[in-house]
Amino acid sequence: MNILVTGSNGQLGSELKSLASGKQDMRFFFYDLPELDITDRESVGAVCRKHSITVIINCAAYTHVDRAEEEIEAARRVNRDGPAVLAGVACECHALLVHVSTDYVFNGDSSVPYTEDDPARPLGVYGRTKWEGEEHVRGIAPSYMIVRTSWLYSSYGQNFVKTMLRLGSEREMLNVVFDQIGSPTYAADLAGALLSILERHDPVWSYRETYHYSNEGVCSWYDLAHAIMKIRELPCRVKPIGTDEYPTKAERPHYSVLHKGKIKRHWDLEIPHWQDSLERMFQKIGE
Repeated sequence: MNILVTGSNGQLGSELKSLASGKQDMRFFFYDLPELDITDRESVGAVCRKHSITVIINCAAYTHVDRAEEEIEAARRVNRDGPAVLAGVACECHALLVHVSTDYVFNGDSSVPYTEDDPARPLGVYGRTKWEGEEHVRGIAPSYMIVRTSWLYSSYGQNFVKTMLRLGSEREMLNVVFDQIGSPTYAADLAGALLSILERHDPVWSYRETYHYSNEGVCSWYDLAHAIMKIRELPCRVKPIGTDEYPTKAERPHYSVLHKGKIKRHWDLEIPHWQDSLERMFQKIGE
């Protein structure tokens, strides 16, 4: 199995790199900018032909949620047009495309976890362009798995958890919103789940599936920040505030919990609770 990982320097791509050496039956080819632009069809095709790629894992994304409201074309290019290019090349190379998407395709009006069949109603440019990328994958790729995730964090790159760690060591108090509810996802867990699926997938079967994956459990950003301070024994006090007290350029969904029954049922996955995974990441940092 020859696997191309795009966006390989990001959180998920970096976690895949850390797991790659333990997978003897998988040959990985990790690419990111400037070596490979996923919107350049000729370059993507050349890479896939050179390495006889059979699986593409697309971790590349424009993830600056607020900045996307102003840099609309940049977000469209990476989140919408890039997946279309990858889907087209996957069609030519008869490769499975695993495309990572987001909970932000939903508007947050639900009071129960979102299933894969719930209608997408993104609130902002980031969510809308990610949804448009999904639709291109569905319309072009002959075999695909779209995996939506939420609140991703890792020991690699920049994310909410690492920001809270830094600010918690610098300040006496932090204001964090309590009325946005979701499920944190440790990128190492998602990477492990993706590789577990690929180990068991049928290479001659054409998949046309959308899945949801996040860690188990539900919390607010306030709850997550409070847990970070408690686990790391930081003296910083976390104060809960409403979304209206912390205005941002992009509107966020108030509730974006993902229902994970389908991916657990199809691939017999056991998903850790977010608090357990958070502690494991801190142990990794400590090591």
